[in-house]
Amino acid sequence: MPLQLGSFAVDPPVVLAPMAGITNVAFRQLCREQGAGLYVCEMITTRALVERNPKTMSMIKFGVDERPRSLQLYGVDPATIRKAVEMIVEQDLADHIDMNFGCSVPKVTRRGGGSALPWKRRLFGSIVSSAVDAAQGLPVTVKMRIGIDDDHHTYIDAARTAQDAGVAWVALHARTAAQRYSGQADWAAIAALKEALDIPVLGNGDIWEATDALRMMAETGCDGVVIGRGCLGRPWLFADLAAAFAAAERTRTDPTDATPAAERTLPGLGEVAALMYRHAELLTQWLGTEREGVTDFRKHVAWYLKGFPAGGELRRQMAMASSLAELSDLLAQLDHAAPFPREVLGQPRGRTGTPGRVVLPDRWLNDRDADEVPEGAELDDSGG
Repeated sequence: MPLQLGSFAVDPPVVLAPMAGITNVAFRQLCREQGAGLYVCEMITTRALVERNPKTMSMIKFGVDERPRSLQLYGVDPATIRKAVEMIVEQDLADHIDMNFGCSVPKVTRRGGGSALPWKRRLFGSIVSSAVDAAQGLPVTVKMRIGIDDDHHTYIDAARTAQDAGVAWVALHARTAAQRYSGQADWAAIAALKEALDIPVLGNGDIWEATDALRMMAETGCDGVVIGRGCLGRPWLFADLAAAFAAAERTRTDPTDATPAAERTLPGLGEVAALMYRHAELLTQWLGTEREGVTDFRKHVAWYLKGFPAGGELRRQMAMASSLAELSDLLAQLDHAAPFPREVLGQPRGRTGTPGRVVLPDRWLNDRDADEVPEGAELDDSGG
């Protein structure tokens, strides 16, 4: 069934996860052109928003036809979070607020933020309540991880607290902060959370293909999925997801319908090259100059070309391009007839890495009920 977010129906129940440096206006538009869902902007910090940091004010802009406008906040101080949400409501900056309690990078956790914060249950509750109260009916959601590490799980208690505070849903990245992006996501934790809550639960972790999303929902009972690294260099994943959910809905409403789901034709290198140029073009429009747009696009080249026959020298030149004309000339040198490399289907994309110790504030684990905001906790930069 469609996932409800205030007055908005998220159908199919697919959410683009906020990714720093990735989910800007250009990338969100590219993904929206492929399929429906909810597309969330990059994470921003509440302090930077309240102080009207110029970079932050640019990051929270949306496309003219982008609805709902979905914005993710990071913060550690309930008072600052309240001010930020009040600002969003008063100035009509967004239609939906997501709260980040899943970030595991050291510069965030060492200040008690992100995936470290739910350990402090009173502080966590105060933050979520402040956001919901200040939102005045604007839907608020939270995204979290299983916990800090295998010895410090927090997700069930934190999700119940968020539910009691009035959030619209809880999304769970089924890894601990210590796992970072390594290993496998524990989908059993998503099932346990669904069993524990009355509000919708969204699952996140190891969705590389549309079939993974359907399998996650079938195995866990979750109400929707959050797509992160799986769409890097693959914006067409949202078209695959739309087709898969439509086929599943036909089967649900008419179990006798034996019509097989149409298998989506995987894009060949020519179609991928066209999407690469479109992406760089959208970035140029968003950032204002070809040099800025094409330079920002460079990070995406390896993701788009993963598994395709593209020589190392050509890849290197694309990763150094600085104009649309230069990029176009390089894209024209690709073998546009090359088929999609099926061997990369289901493989991880983006960051993987290895597990590691979570950097926390001094004596952070000693008292779960302490609600003091760590000194210097509020980041003053613009994102995660």
